[in-house]
Amino acid sequence: MFSVRRLAILWLGTVLSLSACGDHRNATGAAAGSGKTGAEGGKVLNLYIWSDYLAATTLPDFEKQYGIKVHVAYFDTNETLETKLLAGSSGFDIVVPTASYFERQIKAGVYLPLDKSKLPNLKNMDAQLMAKVALHDPDNAHGIIYMWGTNGVGYNEKMVKELMPDAPLDSWRLVFDPAVASKVAKCGISVLDSPAEMMRAVYSYLGKDPNSQSADDLALAEAVLLKIRPYIRNINSSEYIEALANGDLCIAVGYNGDVMQARDRAREANKGIEVKYYVPKEGSILWFDMMAIPKDAPDPDSAYAFLNYIMTPQVIADISNFKRYANGNAASQPLVSESVKNDPGIYPPAEQRQKLPVQLMDSAEQTRAITRVWQKFKTGQ
Repeated sequence: MFSVRRLAILWLGTVLSLSACGDHRNATGAAAGSGKTGAEGGKVLNLYIWSDYLAATTLPDFEKQYGIKVHVAYFDTNETLETKLLAGSSGFDIVVPTASYFERQIKAGVYLPLDKSKLPNLKNMDAQLMAKVALHDPDNAHGIIYMWGTNGVGYNEKMVKELMPDAPLDSWRLVFDPAVASKVAKCGISVLDSPAEMMRAVYSYLGKDPNSQSADDLALAEAVLLKIRPYIRNINSSEYIEALANGDLCIAVGYNGDVMQARDRAREANKGIEVKYYVPKEGSILWFDMMAIPKDAPDPDSAYAFLNYIMTPQVIADISNFKRYANGNAASQPLVSESVKNDPGIYPPAEQRQKLPVQLMDSAEQTRAITRVWQKFKTGQ
């Protein structure tokens, strides 16, 4: 995740060249072609992905198996990725947008329709989850699910209860009710720097349709955000992981997998910090992060090889086990550790999963309106 899965237009990626090392893993039937060549005469794949979103072995194993060098750059918001894609000539072979943004980008014509004959591992994907994503991408014509999850609240129960013993640790009120937020702000509240996703959270808190396009609903949400702004310490989509794990924050609106990572890091540090997660009772959204090939990708053949590799059950299971995110690969589930697939914070119970709506695309007008509200919120004006 999302993420999260997620308004800057600055280039946030730091391009890194990852060396080929690690154990060999088998993947079936990947495409190979002439492709772009790197400085040493080999093929190069340019990957643009969320920060901290791969297992340690993912890229080295791919490089070793396929002989394709991976250049990877990172982004922290969907807006950053979208700006690059819509400008054209991004230079990337694989990108990882969240599905609601992916839908808009498909309509803008920025992606290559998939040649599914080059992706034999598509047979491994979860048909029910792919059907949900087809709401964004009819016939799953342009992308595959990478990871999926929920948005909710990560928290340090001890720190919160020291400030407010009866804190509502099952509700969006913990963040969006100023009577509550003012009491717990001292230990640190963080929210995602993701305007569309945060607006869904406020709409859920208000009992509105999370995908509302109503100007009246947006005005109500704006009022909520401006009232709590004095109590928000951080607006960021990645830094809250370490901050929760270290006890520098007590509350974070975040992606479930990020909060699970914070929980695990806190346990490993063994300093008595316990991080928990909940999907608020008022509701939230299901999000999907996709992998897709830009229409102007320098090396689409290497991109197909990478997509097929990622759909190898062991490869994606390793990522889920390492990053604590649910994946959309049905064949990988026996390889996902019990501690991951049986954790309701990572794989929501079926009943809850059915009730949570998918975040849909905002209209262009709504996107502009949300952006204006978010800028007011960030600046506190």
